[in-house]
Amino acid sequence: MKKDTVIKVEHVSKKFCKSLKRSMVYGVTDIAKNAIGLKSNSQKLRKDEFWAVHDVSFEVKRGETLGIIGPNGSGKTTLLKMLNGIFWPDKGKITIKGRVGALIAVGAGFHPLMTGRENIYINASILGMSKREIDRKFDEIVEFADIGDFIDSPVKTYSSGMYVRLGFAIAVHCEPEVLLVDEVLSVGDASFQSKSYQKIQELVNNKSTTIFISHNMDAIRRICDKVIFLSKNKVLESNKIDKVILEYEKSMYLNLNENIKNLDKKNSDVISRRGTGEIKITKVELLDKNNEVRNKFKSGEKIVIKIHYIVRKSIKSPIFLIGIRNYDSIYCVEADSEKDNFVINSISGEGCIKVTFKNFNLSSGRYFISTAIRYKGAIDYLDILKHAFSFYIESPYHQKGLFYINRSWEKIT
Repeated sequence: MKKDTVIKVEHVSKKFCKSLKRSMVYGVTDIAKNAIGLKSNSQKLRKDEFWAVHDVSFEVKRGETLGIIGPNGSGKTTLLKMLNGIFWPDKGKITIKGRVGALIAVGAGFHPLMTGRENIYINASILGMSKREIDRKFDEIVEFADIGDFIDSPVKTYSSGMYVRLGFAIAVHCEPEVLLVDEVLSVGDASFQSKSYQKIQELVNNKSTTIFISHNMDAIRRICDKVIFLSKNKVLESNKIDKVILEYEKSMYLNLNENIKNLDKKNSDVISRRGTGEIKITKVELLDKNNEVRNKFKSGEKIVIKIHYIVRKSIKSPIFLIGIRNYDSIYCVEADSEKDNFVINSISGEGCIKVTFKNFNLSSGRYFISTAIRYKGAIDYLDILKHAFSFYIESPYHQKGLFYINRSWEKIT
């Protein structure tokens, strides 16, 4: 292991069993075989077992921040738990130099009947801090957590936000040489998230080595020096940040569009549909200026969204709505036929309605379209389809922010 390498993961794999009963049998059998000097062959898959992480290797140097991205179920959290020593790998080797602070399930180790003060001392001790060190940093931890007079109240009385703030404050103030962060910053208000990012950046500046798991690509770009892309429990990419994120987003939106070709598909973990059933959205299409169906566009292009529907009986004065969100679920665009003063007297049978955007200036990334239809003045929807379609926008260059706005620069002095 090189002198400046703090984390080294070598061909690591971890498996689990879908059956609890069979898992217990396998565990007892493996322990018994090992006790009498026989090989358990636990490195091979047995009935109902699967690889949660399979043959993953990477290195992180001192002061580097590694981002880990990938779809749900790709093994990100399992990998982080192995780095933290919660799980042992079934194959491979993990080497870590230095004290580890983990933000995997913030507040998970709190005792509900103990006060915030008592839990600070217990959790900080578990993270490797001495009592003298905790005494010295106690006020800083309480101030950062911002839980005020509740510090001497049992944590079972805390809100989820207070739980997160206190757990985060303890972990980052133990000054870890290795910090493991698993999507915990998606919890809490904007002020706390901003303060948390600043604290992580401070640790990075002080040469802490960080592994950061997130679905927020802006956070990955802002914090990380390099990124790996986990998919189907393997590392698919490990290169420049923008390149890896681009591959991840393309993979995600292609997989989604494959899943929603048939909008009637049941048990989808992506699509959400509800409504009275009087009308049904059958298809959503995106067309370019040549009326060709596409799912990839360049920023600034003309885009036409077509909503196909079928009506059981004639419906008077329907209102059509379109909402577009980015991958981080930020609402980017809304189109409402009522607000746009587009009056539809009635619809019946099969039909289609379209909305034209002359200059679609969203910046690079993957976006989701949700569509809905309702009566004028009604609360209930006739049909609402979340994530009805996914598409990708390419900008001339990557930039922060939601929109690409043309501008010009001029030197005047």
